Amino acid sequence: MSASRSETASAAVPDGSGTESAGGGGPEPGGGLLAALLDGMDAALCAFDADGVVTHWNREAERILGWPAEEAVGRHGFAGWAVRAADAEEIHGRLMAVMDAPGRHVHEFALLRKDGSRVLVRTQSAGVRGAGGAPGGVYCAFSEVHAQIDLERSIALSEALSEDGTWGVVLVDVDLRPTVVNSYAARALGTGRATLLGRPFGELIVQGVEELEGALQHVLAEGAPAGPAEMWVTLRTPEGERRRCWRSGFLRLSSPLAEEPVPLGVGWLFQDVTDAKLAEQDADRLRFRSNQLHRASRTAAEYEDPMEAVACHLDFALAGFADHALVDLAAGDRLVRAVATPTGSPGPAAPVAAGGIPVRYPAGHPALQAVDRIGSVRASAGAGAGTGARAEEWAAERQWPPDAAHALCAVLRSRGRTLGVLTFLRGPTRPAFERPDAAYAESVAVRVGVVLDLAGVLGG
Repeated sequence: MSASRSETASAAVPDGSGTESAGGGGPEPGGGLLAALLDGMDAALCAFDADGVVTHWNREAERILGWPAEEAVGRHGFAGWAVRAADAEEIHGRLMAVMDAPGRHVHEFALLRKDGSRVLVRTQSAGVRGAGGAPGGVYCAFSEVHAQIDLERSIALSEALSEDGTWGVVLVDVDLRPTVVNSYAARALGTGRATLLGRPFGELIVQGVEELEGALQHVLAEGAPAGPAEMWVTLRTPEGERRRCWRSGFLRLSSPLAEEPVPLGVGWLFQDVTDAKLAEQDADRLRFRSNQLHRASRTAAEYEDPMEAVACHLDFALAGFADHALVDLAAGDRLVRAVATPTGSPGPAAPVAAGGIPVRYPAGHPALQAVDRIGSVRASAGAGAGTGARAEEWAAERQWPPDAAHALCAVLRSRGRTLGVLTFLRGPTRPAFERPDAAYAESVAVRVGVVLDLAGVLGG
């Protein structure tokens, strides 16, 4: 029982001169208010005067034990009705001893219900002073032990979650502002616990804040979703922007004291699963690409024309990887276009007609760099130039289709000789090529190089 309730109860107990019931008004002024206060308490309460006579008995005490105030008030202690005869003397002594002791005292003992069954209760008792400071009686607040333990567990769980754990915990008010943040959540959001309180999520989350706030509003209006949700967000941190994936669960918080459910906010629990999701995506990508290489090799083996086999390899490689593919063969100190995908609209790769077209790549072109290095070269239009005229200018300077914004050039080799360059191109709406992409392009280039070498051996 809280201190405020205890103080209210102690102030309500007379100094032994009366036996007023909590269920009805007494002779003194304000008796109706006193009865209403006692009966509105969540804890059971009884009080004894200096002689051990019950003076107060509220409705929660009646609910727990079944004894109405009319039958409880005026009795001397609990003996003969609310406790077993064998326990009566000990319990009465423990309760009345509190009258001369300072502070509150906690006891546990078994009481009898009116139907004869027993219930284990936990009590908090304190003495009451009468006129002149003399001992005037004792008040006793009690509740069923299992209910008290449930409450303590709830409080312990709340405190444990709000401190630290393997999940982030954020309590959000109805204005979608954080009010409680545990250590895990503060670290995940890249800020201090106190710094985050009361601030809008938009100050910390660059991308994905609309999805998060939409989920919180949905929970406030409709209740918690059936299962956890995964959300990708981009955080603004002192070290720069970070892309993270959070597996989140939501709970609508309502006041237990209101007659109708009143939303207090949302409990948001989340765990950072970025590393696991990236590993899962990498595994899926690797599995798909390995399958594409296998299918391309089996299909290309059925073509009689080696150049059609090259086009087959490119078609399989482009799926989910790039928008365009070009094959430039080495002819002396020049490169000659041999196979290409359509420039205007997506389509399959095909050999270039009329024996190929020489391409005039300027010095420092990524394709020429790949030949010089005998390795892969990645290039992009650059930050802020991924769309619009700047990207088209960048592509035109390199003799590539106008919608190209990212390039990956892999050298074609076989039997220790450089045969040309394989170039993959992506549009401005796609991300730049990364190292795993270069490894995949090199795997395709190895197969294409072998087929081109075969074409040369056969005189194609």
